[in-house]
Amino acid sequence: MRIFDAHVHIYPDKIAEKAAQHVGDFYGVPMAFNGTIATMVENSKKCGIERCLVHSVATTHDQVPKINDFIHASVEASGGMFVGFCTLHPSMSADEVDAEVKRVMSMGLMGVKLHPDCQKFRIDSADAFRMYEAIDGRLPILFHTGDNRYDYSHPEYMLAAAKRFPKQRMIAAHLGGYTEWDKAVKTLAGAENLWFDESSTLDFIKPELAREYILTYGVDRVFFGTDYPMWNASEELERFDRLGFDDEQREKILWSNITGFLGL
Repeated sequence: MRIFDAHVHIYPDKIAEKAAQHVGDFYGVPMAFNGTIATMVENSKKCGIERCLVHSVATTHDQVPKINDFIHASVEASGGMFVGFCTLHPSMSADEVDAEVKRVMSMGLMGVKLHPDCQKFRIDSADAFRMYEAIDGRLPILFHTGDNRYDYSHPEYMLAAAKRFPKQRMIAAHLGGYTEWDKAVKTLAGAENLWFDESSTLDFIKPELAREYILTYGVDRVFFGTDYPMWNASEELERFDRLGFDDEQREKILWSNITGFLGL
């Protein structure tokens, strides 16, 4: 069965190990890998993963073009394995967002990744709404969603943004709410412009509960993701196999949902 990893962080080699360690410190989770692209590709291919959605996050305004150039170069060098999402920053003006979206689209990047907890903005804030208005539905947005330690990305904020911008396709990562899964499902299920990935989830909740959440969202709306470099892809696939989905459901979550979403 074909596999598409819909949630992968990548970094330049010279900072990869330091960046991965920073992520581990942020979440209090030991990293499975050193964060390099070569390690990710090797691990993915061993597990039969054919394609990956790759991205990185700008924590300052000035990092945006550099990171997007890096993502583009990585996609170009991947031989078709990578699909890239750009980064933006809430301090950017509407004109700057518009210009960068046009630039990354001309480069072939296919979406936007935002991490409210790392970038320190509420999903439903005025600055965030300015970004979404400037994006104007041209690219889907992947959000880190949920974390009960911070007041930036709670599921109710995700729902507020989805309702405010009903034509904007949005992906709520981590089944809609990292560490807030029950609240996320109760809040976000049924939103017509929301999709979900199940990265950084299956190691924390019981298989029967993860299965229930995915069925509640709808098997057609969920993507498989490893959240590299946090988790080992082979172990994530083993956890996914424990959910007990049939072959048709597995094929959707592992491949055709995300390829259809991206128009590939």
